[in-house]
Amino acid sequence: MIDSILFPNPLQPGRSERPQHTPSTGQTVNSPFAQVLDQKMPAQAVKFSQHAQDRLKARNINFSASDLANLEGAVSSVAQKGGKESLVMMGDAALVVSVINRTVVTALDKQQMKGNVFTNIDSAVII
Repeated sequence: MIDSILFPNPLQPGRSERPQHTPSTGQTVNSPFAQVLDQKMPAQAVKFSQHAQDRLKARNINFSASDLANLEGAVSSVAQKGGKESLVMMGDAALVVSVINRTVVTALDKQQMKGNVFTNIDSAVII
């Protein structure tokens, strides 16, 4: 007959290993493990959807290697702040980016931007 049960790691009140939701914003607080994982994992390169590639070609929009590096930095910054869909303004081009997929969805040049309303975005970056 067992008189007591031994728990090797008893639960401590107020300590949780799972990410917690902040009541005011509803955003997830990253655990130390998630933070270390984010630092160790290399960020994936930003991709361009077929639609975005077609728009870039049709509108004669070209990016240099430094422009692409700036775009990747902008997408990473938005991701760290919890953004999911972002408008990225780069010179005379506007890009709608799916931050979660790290994919440029569409691209507009200065002429197409005029009078355009951008919907379904939660952030904007000007670089």
